[in-house]
Amino acid sequence: MSTLQPSSWLKRFWRERVLTLIVGQLKQGITPQKVAFTVALGFNLGIFPIIGASTVLCLAAGFWFRLNQPLMLLVNSVTIPLQPPLVLVFVRLGETILHAPHITFSIPELFRKFSASPVKFMSEFGLTGLHGIFAWSLIAPLVVFIMYYTLKPPLNRLAAAVKPAPIPTLP
Repeated sequence: MSTLQPSSWLKRFWRERVLTLIVGQLKQGITPQKVAFTVALGFNLGIFPIIGASTVLCLAAGFWFRLNQPLMLLVNSVTIPLQPPLVLVFVRLGETILHAPHITFSIPELFRKFSASPVKFMSEFGLTGLHGIFAWSLIAPLVVFIMYYTLKPPLNRLAAAVKPAPIPTLP
């Protein structure tokens, strides 16, 4: 029985899931700009500092901007491991900017307290969540901007290499 090396698993995932989906979109005639915006926005919403809200935000943003939902949700899924540590980063940044006292908490503790009593959880940590959202909202436009303009050139090259499928015409 062979074991996959982490790098080979990651390469296979990247090739089979991500690139195949992006190439499929480009073949259907979706512009590289729209793909870049979808990926940038999906990533940014995926790191939203309220755990569990990112999927709903991605669905809403995808609908609002008429973006590809499968691609946006794929990017959202890829960001899942980044979200818990970034919750702490955004909360601390928000507390610092707003000169609020630092609340002691841990992600497992938050899950436990939320499961025990959502109402008590909101009264205890609601303001903390708002601090995180505040910091995220300051950084979010910059993240989308940087990702969008970083992704456009390689996506333009990929689109040039992949010809869109011809649109069938009626006789």
